[in-house]
Amino acid sequence: MIIFAFGYLKTINISIVDLLLSLLCLSAVLFYIYAIYAAIAFFSYKYPNLAFYPPVTILKPMCGVDRDTYENLASFCQQKYPIYQIIFSMRDPHDSSLAVVKQIINDFPQLDIQLVVSDRTIGTNLKVSNLANAVTVAKYDIFLLADSDIRVGTDYLQRVVQPLQDKSVGVVTCLYRSLAQGWVATLEAVGTATDFHAGVLVSHKLEGIKFALGSTIVIRKEVLEAIGGFEVIADYLADDFQLGYLPTQAGYKVVLSDYVVEHVLAPTKPAEAIKHQIRWARCIRVSRPWGYLGLIFTYGTVSSLLFLIATGGSLRGWTILVITWMMRLIMGWVVGVKSLRDPCSQKFFWLVPIRDIISFVIWCYGWLGKTIEWRGRRLRLTNDGKLENRE
Repeated sequence: MIIFAFGYLKTINISIVDLLLSLLCLSAVLFYIYAIYAAIAFFSYKYPNLAFYPPVTILKPMCGVDRDTYENLASFCQQKYPIYQIIFSMRDPHDSSLAVVKQIINDFPQLDIQLVVSDRTIGTNLKVSNLANAVTVAKYDIFLLADSDIRVGTDYLQRVVQPLQDKSVGVVTCLYRSLAQGWVATLEAVGTATDFHAGVLVSHKLEGIKFALGSTIVIRKEVLEAIGGFEVIADYLADDFQLGYLPTQAGYKVVLSDYVVEHVLAPTKPAEAIKHQIRWARCIRVSRPWGYLGLIFTYGTVSSLLFLIATGGSLRGWTILVITWMMRLIMGWVVGVKSLRDPCSQKFFWLVPIRDIISFVIWCYGWLGKTIEWRGRRLRLTNDGKLENRE
């Protein structure tokens, strides 16, 4: 694909192509350097002592079982925290996760755990409908949302709520490291740890976080009500993004916690992984179109490779490729291995260039079309990021 592209590019002024590609390599190197700085600065910050323990309601929307579902859910039941409630919600009384949830309730009788089964639908995003159904029985004014494939330590809850001591903070979110099985899931995990999270840290350092990640969203009840409740985001694919973005528009801050959760990835087939990555790419494209376009300036692995081909394997081409790849690998190591301590990045760090090339191809494909597949449903994305059932 890359060689074919340059067969075409050689028919135009090659000096212009050289200039454009060299600028893309330079921008990528500058991004890598800044990401290294952002990661070191973020993980060097020492948070104040834990001294804030407000009651919390944990909302767990369920739909089917993931890998190690019981262990993931049980980790939220083992928190060293004085008062908290857990609400599991699902739409189907025959959902495969029901047996696991009932086992959790049986194994932790001392906890305040409730199960809500309701098919009430408030929008196209059924996960948000699950959350809206769960919140009707919430007892406390701080809500914590986390997907069912997230696993945490016993100090998780007491650490992620601390930023809420500041009344101007409306939302707290978390980075995550992946526990993956199989080469397909491993490739995804390496990309997330060494590339995606680098972008999050750069955004955090440059302008602050104006979005949230589904790994953890802590939000005040008053903030949720201020943006219009779950009903406002019920038709959006990127519900987690909106739960961070809308509060910032209402004048609240979003804080990136220093706690890193674990994301348990199940083995998956290549076709399923590609569909997931395309859905993610198109989701980012409609949620943050300029940010999505700007990713072109971060694909140094690809732009330096294209530059090498364009210059016919010249010494200049090899020099730029070596410098660019070296900085990319240093950034990946600092962010994924040293800072996040991501186990997949630690074992399979050599996959970074391969993952970068795959990511670039998916980025290109993400510009085409608006149809996605999600949990067996074919949906269409509108220009503002909402979901429509495809007829």
